[in-house]
Amino acid sequence: MPFENHLKLYVAERHSDGVTVHFPLAPEFINSQGVLHGGITATIADEAAWHAIENHFGKPTNCTTTELKVNYLRPIMGEKAVARAYLVRAGKTLCVSRVDILDDANQLAAIAIVTYMLL
Repeated sequence: MPFENHLKLYVAERHSDGVTVHFPLAPEFINSQGVLHGGITATIADEAAWHAIENHFGKPTNCTTTELKVNYLRPIMGEKAVARAYLVRAGKTLCVSRVDILDDANQLAAIAIVTYMLL
């Protein structure tokens, strides 16, 4: 089974400029400090950006991540994280998304810029 299928992340809402995804927090994604592991936060951003591209093109698109930058603003705890991906630009070769990740209290917890290359 592909890695991303273990996450149980799902698209909760589609927008004209992207998507909103929900990610249920599970014990296996929590670090030793009791908060969501930073690598999982980056993965949520990456997956949300991919879903925004899929939403834009109306179908699964053959592409790969070329750049991912995350600014971590606060720890993520609770029942779920929500990521709102905005597809900033969909070009012939590159797609750029901004992803806002909110914690369970609906506070901004991370901001990511994700670039995908269309294959």
